[in-house]
Amino acid sequence: QVQLVESGGGLVQAGESLRLSCAASGRTFSTYAMGWFRQAPEKEREFVAAIRWSGGAEYYADSVKGRFTISGGGSKTPMSLQMNSLKPEDTAVYYCALMARWRVREEILVRGGYDYWGQGTQVTVSS
Repeated sequence: QVQLVESGGGLVQAGESLRLSCAASGRTFSTYAMGWFRQAPEKEREFVAAIRWSGGAEYYADSVKGRFTISGGGSKTPMSLQMNSLKPEDTAVYYCALMARWRVREEILVRGGYDYWGQGTQVTVSS
């Protein structure tokens, strides 16, 4: 089993920054990738960013490219998400996720590709 614990959420104003962290524990030795998803009220959970543990390849949703940076992976836990130039539309509960085995690239970008999830941390951006 794997346990994921997010931290770093909060309330900020538009244009400000936040850094989220995700601490993974348990049977993480076979981790292939870790990612962040978010879910706003009455919306589907959507992909934000991901990083492969081997090689460190990074993936981003178009809506956050150039503003968010994912880091960590391998033995460099916790994984982090640096969020700059935050916008009100970034308001959501952010979830950390872990992919426990190899999957094709397309599965890194979707919710169904991940095996473990954290409880989420709230990010609120006021205008």
